Amino acid sequence: MNRLTAEFLEYLRHQRRFTPATIDAYSRDIGLFYTFLNEQNVLDKDVTLRHIRDFLGEELKRGIGKRSLKRRLAALRHYYDHLTSDGIVAFNPFSLIAGPKSSVKLPRILFQEQIKLLIYKTKQRTDAMMVRDLAIVELLAGSGLRVSELAALTLQDIDLKGRMMRIFGKGQKERLVPMAPVSAEAVGTYIKELRPTLSRRHTSDFDNRVFLSNLGKPLTTRGLQYILKAMEKKANVFLDLHPHKLRHSFATNLLEHGADLKVIQELLGHASINTTQIYTHVTTEALQEAYRSAHPRAKKK
Repeated sequence: MNRLTAEFLEYLRHQRRFTPATIDAYSRDIGLFYTFLNEQNVLDKDVTLRHIRDFLGEELKRGIGKRSLKRRLAALRHYYDHLTSDGIVAFNPFSLIAGPKSSVKLPRILFQEQIKLLIYKTKQRTDAMMVRDLAIVELLAGSGLRVSELAALTLQDIDLKGRMMRIFGKGQKERLVPMAPVSAEAVGTYIKELRPTLSRRHTSDFDNRVFLSNLGKPLTTRGLQYILKAMEKKANVFLDLHPHKLRHSFATNLLEHGADLKVIQELLGHASINTTQIYTHVTTEALQEAYRSAHPRAKKK
């Protein structure tokens, strides 16, 4: 990694407060572009539209998807904006390149009956980690948190009596998210009955994190994903479980029951209402499917 890239990533980390995952993605994208420039024997300040098109062509040959290519362009456009503002380059050539149009990919969701079955089967478990796993799935399904937000949740962020959470989302934007009564009960039981035992197994600077591993360490996003997969096996309910699937299900369920789109945007922590509008497509698909399966004139003869 060269000095300019390192300075840009530090700028994203400390001034723009980008998430570690986004910073890692930007680092990879910029690194790939510099590898291409080195092969072409071109300096970053001499990049032209032809170089960018050649780079994009090489990426497409490698089989990169439109969505990934669009993100790569956004990263490089942002990087060259930074170089331009610092006077390293005179002009940002990426500002003249439009990203590829990608088709709308509808989020996958779970039916409420599937979530209820998973929770029911989890409650029947007799292992010690059951109360923690139950609290995790209740919060993800009942409040629509991102897995990174759940991992970062501290004891000070939770008001069990008022059933509210203070969540720091992307860019450290703060929002208040309510908890369902069953979620608050599950989290309260975990904090009271299991968490003290787990916290004694390991001491760290993050001992105020709510969710801990069986070794007493704060759970990571990868660890939470692993726990959800393990929950399926333990409950013998296989739903291709993923944290974002529960988040999508939460939002879709709210919309189907009449919640305002702006309210859902606030609960999910979306910066733009356009991101939230994807769930209107999901509910429309569900309506059409219900019509096709139930209405006699909609069925093919």
